[in-house]
Amino acid sequence: MHNIHNIDTPMQTLDLGQFHGIDINLYPLFIAIFEQQSISKAAHLLCISQSAASHALQRLRSHLKDELFLRSGHKMRPTALSEQVYPSIKIALLQIQSISFPQKQFTSNMLHNLKIAVHDEVEPVIFPKIVEHFQQLNNQVQFASIKLNRKNVLAELNAQQIDFFIDVEHNFSEKIASQTLVQDQFVVCSQQAFMDKDHYLQLQHIGVSSRRSGILIEDIYLKHEHSSRQIFLRCQHYSTALQILAQQPDAVLTLPKHVLVHLKIADNINIFDAPFDFPAMNLNLFWLKSLDDNPRISYLKQQITALFA
Repeated sequence: MHNIHNIDTPMQTLDLGQFHGIDINLYPLFIAIFEQQSISKAAHLLCISQSAASHALQRLRSHLKDELFLRSGHKMRPTALSEQVYPSIKIALLQIQSISFPQKQFTSNMLHNLKIAVHDEVEPVIFPKIVEHFQQLNNQVQFASIKLNRKNVLAELNAQQIDFFIDVEHNFSEKIASQTLVQDQFVVCSQQAFMDKDHYLQLQHIGVSSRRSGILIEDIYLKHEHSSRQIFLRCQHYSTALQILAQQPDAVLTLPKHVLVHLKIADNINIFDAPFDFPAMNLNLFWLKSLDDNPRISYLKQQITALFA
């Protein structure tokens, strides 16, 4: 017989009489506040007003006889009891969800919106192809390309403000999964007529990064090779770097090939294979690992990765 017919220990007995005083709807709010660390963000996720969320939290506090969350600056921090019960509540709600909303195969006509965070330089490489593909499948989709902020990606994924983000290969968090979309190679641009290792290192370099400071990927590799280059200019966009390069005959720019093909190149600029064996520049698709089995996310992952295979 099934185990459900053999429940005979106190720990396994379900006292149905206790449930008349429990509002199950309070527990999704608990999970939302715990994960978002904000009542307003939790209310937004649950499509209720902030005052309704605050009132519901007070009811749950009264029921569990604990503050549950304490304000610290702009965040709601969980109490010791909240930390203790969070895993059990999350598991219970996931089980209720799986029973109440059995997973169905996701199809293109079920897709209404797609939100991806991406860097400015990567957007023309990736986004037009994604938009074209999904419009062919379903022209009712609303697309959003959002500026990538690496510090906020986990919070944005958790808050469902983005479905995915696309960035260079990186270990962001154990809660974030990824898969390679594009494997790119570096090329070198300059007004110079030839390029080899020695000449490359002698020239003045333009570095491109959205960060204010920090070592670039090319320089990490050169450091391993016991070499270095002189960067006379650091800017945010490759398009800007190429315009400056057209004015600087003794300068050189190193950039990914897939990015270069989408940019305007002056007639006086030559393109060379990189004289060093720089590592491949992998662009990855990232998503929330806890949604690995979500039908919508699984469908989108399959479609996007196949598009760039």
